[in-house]
Amino acid sequence: MDVDDPDTLAEARTVLDRYEAALIANDVAVLDQLCWDDPRGVRFGVGEILPDADAIQCFRQSRAGTGYPQRERLETLITAFGRDLAVTNIVFRRLADGTIGRETKILAPLPGLGWRIVSAHVSLTPPGTAIER
Repeated sequence: MDVDDPDTLAEARTVLDRYEAALIANDVAVLDQLCWDDPRGVRFGVGEILPDADAIQCFRQSRAGTGYPQRERLETLITAFGRDLAVTNIVFRRLADGTIGRETKILAPLPGLGWRIVSAHVSLTPPGTAIER
């Protein structure tokens, strides 16, 4: 297996960047498009457990128009496993209060759809948590 194939890394980065822009803009249509529309698609958020695509879409629709906490990415890590799987991890800071968060996404290319986020997990750390290396 080829780890970190440059084309796969670039494709995963493109999805991650599009998702981030749509998240900040609260562009629900793009967020929905980038996620796997399947009962097996999962998103575990800071305060929600969304076990399928319908739950994810309902959650996003309920937040439409309310805005999303602005944030900055502090670190982005992407690992590609072959041409069919990528794992992305970001560390971010919420601009309003400085809270540090972590976000992991698993991406896969799906036939006829291209790369989609098939699983996501978001968590926040207590204020003042250091980023250790």
